[in-house]
Amino acid sequence: MAGGGVAGATTALALRRIGAEVTVYEAYADPAGPVGSFLSLAANGLKGLRALGCLDAVQQAGFDVARQRLWADTGKLLGEAPRGRPEKEPLHSVTLERGRLVETLRTRAAAHGARFVTGERLTGATRDGGGIRAGFESGHTARADLLVGADGIWSATRRVLDPAAPEPAYAGFYSVSGVSRGVDVEPGVFNMAFGRRGAFVYLAAPGGEVWWSAQVASATPPGPYEAGLGELRDLYRHEETPSALLRAATSVGRPTLMHALATVPVWHDDRIVLAGDAWHPVGAGQGASMAIEDAVVLARCLAGTGDTSTAQPATLATALAAYGQARRDRVARMLKAGDDNRDAKALGPIARRLRNLIMPVVFPFAYERATAWLYDYEPRLGGRPE
Repeated sequence: MAGGGVAGATTALALRRIGAEVTVYEAYADPAGPVGSFLSLAANGLKGLRALGCLDAVQQAGFDVARQRLWADTGKLLGEAPRGRPEKEPLHSVTLERGRLVETLRTRAAAHGARFVTGERLTGATRDGGGIRAGFESGHTARADLLVGADGIWSATRRVLDPAAPEPAYAGFYSVSGVSRGVDVEPGVFNMAFGRRGAFVYLAAPGGEVWWSAQVASATPPGPYEAGLGELRDLYRHEETPSALLRAATSVGRPTLMHALATVPVWHDDRIVLAGDAWHPVGAGQGASMAIEDAVVLARCLAGTGDTSTAQPATLATALAAYGQARRDRVARMLKAGDDNRDAKALGPIARRLRNLIMPVVFPFAYERATAWLYDYEPRLGGRPE
């Protein structure tokens, strides 16, 4: 497997749960290191973790966030709903640092027998008899029955699978995350403010901290050390709570460019398959949850091949085709939702005024119906959740 982040660690665990031998090759020395900031897991992702037997461990690594509130640039409350779940769903959304999630998943996968090799970046793969041989930057090669590309939006596996595959493009947004203290924010609530220059999300974390992320709409991407605290304070000077949090910031990360990926036409053949952001960077707070879904569904499909250590090409091809069929429509729908979510953060002044008028009326009646398809889904390894 290429990639040891959220998708890779979860897939490693899922494949070990069905008895497959798994070696994960990760480009970074520490895939659980300070890459990214915080993320949220919605009910569908948490159900996938339950199927893999690691829900409790992930919940303990983060904290529950039961509600979400959406705010206008004027400070007007636009809507409130359960966070990442239907109203009657007892599983609350969990927020945690990305590194903690990767560390937890990797520890659990290793405990089940998965092997992790760090500092190895995939450069190519070729057919080798009845299997596939992967090559790495160091010159090392490894042979397997199946290569899983869980190596993120810049996936090398995607290019191996299809040299004409699309490449990521800057999506017109960048994000800067940070931590503040001394600002009163209600615990257990995920807040998103639709500002004049993008969105601003924030929530109370344990220990008196407030975690926040500014998602700035900008036609021109900033440099790696640009978009500092001074610029953010200017961009969000009209939004009361974001402005207060930026004034009280105790730490600020570097800007992260947000990229979009055109539809990936080929996501598997009979020996290579993609998972997570390598073929669907969905956004809308669902990246980790969708990667978890991929892992569970892929393992379930492969479990039908019998002895996973000696699977024949036709059997693998059938299993991977079943995985693609099971995921295609749901992923396509999520990609569309992600695009809509991104567009909603970059409205002009007239569209913002219309939203501020209409959304408080429509949101209470439309939200649960519009998201039921997403949150009610339960990825399973077998006939029932474990």
